[in-house]
Amino acid sequence: MFNRLFSIGPFTVYMYGVMIAVGVLTAVLVSMYRAKRRGLVPDEVLSFALYGIVSGVVGAKLMYCLVHIREVIANPSLLWNGNGMLVYGAIIGAIGTLVLYCWKKKLNFFSYFDLIMPSISLAQGFGRIGCFFAGCCYGKETSSGFCLVFPEGSLAPSGVPLWPTQLVSAGWHFLCAAILFAYEKNPAHRRTVGIAYLTLFGIGRFIIDFFRGDKQNVVRGVSLSQIGSIAVAVAGAILIAVILHRRARNADDEESEGDEEDDDSEKTGEDGSATESAENDSNPEEEADDGFEKWEPDGVSEQADGEEAEAEDAPEAKE
Repeated sequence: MFNRLFSIGPFTVYMYGVMIAVGVLTAVLVSMYRAKRRGLVPDEVLSFALYGIVSGVVGAKLMYCLVHIREVIANPSLLWNGNGMLVYGAIIGAIGTLVLYCWKKKLNFFSYFDLIMPSISLAQGFGRIGCFFAGCCYGKETSSGFCLVFPEGSLAPSGVPLWPTQLVSAGWHFLCAAILFAYEKNPAHRRTVGIAYLTLFGIGRFIIDFFRGDKQNVVRGVSLSQIGSIAVAVAGAILIAVILHRRARNADDEESEGDEEDDDSEKTGEDGSATESAENDSNPEEEADDGFEKWEPDGVSEQADGEEAEAEDAPEAKE
């Protein structure tokens, strides 16, 4: 579309690169801000971002080479030129790096995984806008009014109406980010936010790829990326369902145990009260003695004391 921004000597700035940079910067800043609010370490996010960018690029290139091994063998320059990357390779590379980083730094992986992945969706949204400017990842020809026509010099076919798959993908990624930000507000969803990202990404990629005009390795109308996307989406949905089900079941068990303990305490209290009441009823004298002295006339008390004294002296006189 309008890809070349400006040139300074041999150096040219392209809108595609600018949007990629904007996406990465946005993801890092948003993640650092959210890390501070969640009690995590923002500097760890920045450190991981440096490793994640490198591993993402390397992973994307390696995945492309594996999928297009024949083309790479025929043209080895594909190994080092900027063309040919697959987003799934970037995701795998970044997640793998996060696992190693958290293990080395002794950090909780799921805390940072859930923190970062919604921001990754934001970055992908800006990246797809960059695809729109460059003309890559273009759609099929269409007679619909919902279309784009690229000029000459774009990577997409020029002069023909095409499905606007780049803009649809961008909108989907921004929507996914909003969904994930809302989804994570529920404490019961902890440790499933990152998995939810993979699920949503797989669903969107599977559907949108049906309208892509640059699909490769297609088998009966379905590309390898679509097969991988639906597999990731299904696996993620199942994993989330299992985690939430187990969490809910454990919560119910704990609640039932608490109710049983309360019932036992109430029953014990009732039994104790009943026993105490029965003892008090069976010993009225003890109840009277408890806090009150038994009253007797003064004369009777003194006479009883004198008789006791005489009884004690009697044996001594006999001896």
